[in-house]
Amino acid sequence: MFLILAALYESWSLPFSVLLGTPVAVFGAFGVLWLRRIVLAAFLPPYMVQIENDVYSQIGLVMLIGLGAKNAILIVEFAKEKYEHGMGLAEAALEGARLRLRPILMTSFAFILGCVPLWSASGAASVARQIMGTTVIGGMLAASAIGIFFIPAAFYFVEKLADARHQSSPEVLPSPAQGD
Repeated sequence: MFLILAALYESWSLPFSVLLGTPVAVFGAFGVLWLRRIVLAAFLPPYMVQIENDVYSQIGLVMLIGLGAKNAILIVEFAKEKYEHGMGLAEAALEGARLRLRPILMTSFAFILGCVPLWSASGAASVARQIMGTTVIGGMLAASAIGIFFIPAAFYFVEKLADARHQSSPEVLPSPAQGD
């Protein structure tokens, strides 16, 4: 994914600002899995609490990485465009987040509401669906609520670091032509 983003942005540093948004979704998924397990354990006997980190939660995590990266790409793409057109780095990051806030929230909440039947599944194989629903809902809530603030900050710091590195590295000047 890093190489695809590096080719897309024609930069080795910019994909880091996109990929730094995915741990927010992963931590949100683990947090909600843990929270649901604790809440269920308070009301049900221990043998009925089966919310675990298993293959179903890991499938949900793979999906979250893609969806979290999608949200970050939307913000970073617009922020990069504004920055290249002369806007200041902090203003470009905030403008990218402001412009893409509504589409990100609309797609995230549509996805979350679409996963509510997984969260509240009953019947055969309901535990597997509940685990996957818990994982993706928790991760998307975190990616939407925290990622909106974290991704522009990550873009700002990654670009600031890349600009500082480019300015501090010595440039190789072409040597004068021999015989002039």
